[in-house]
Amino acid sequence: MKNIKGIILLAILIISFTTVNVFAKNVSFTQDDRDRLIRVEARLDEGIKAVNQRIDDVKGEIQALRELVYVVVAGIFVLIGFVIWDRRTALAPAIRKNKELEEREERLEKALREYAKKEPGLADILKNLGLM
Repeated sequence: MKNIKGIILLAILIISFTTVNVFAKNVSFTQDDRDRLIRVEARLDEGIKAVNQRIDDVKGEIQALRELVYVVVAGIFVLIGFVIWDRRTALAPAIRKNKELEEREERLEKALREYAKKEPGLADILKNLGLM
């Protein structure tokens, strides 16, 4: 049993020392590595150019949307101005008609008061209604 433990311990030590030597090997930078690095840099530059192009496209789209918002806001203000103008032009005849009716009412009340001076029954009725 002690013999097996010793063999296992010896095997572990041998494996660990040999792996250290394997990892400690000095690897030089080869021509293939340089070529691969150049290709990676070229692809990276292409990717950066593509990203910059997309950013420029998005900026253009944002500018177009901004201009559309300006047009919509201007349209809203034009619509509000039209509504106010239309309301004034539509209300002008109604206001004129209302003034005419008020003047007619005042003339009718004046006529009734004049007639009530001659007719006492009408005067009582107008007093009860609060018109005199």
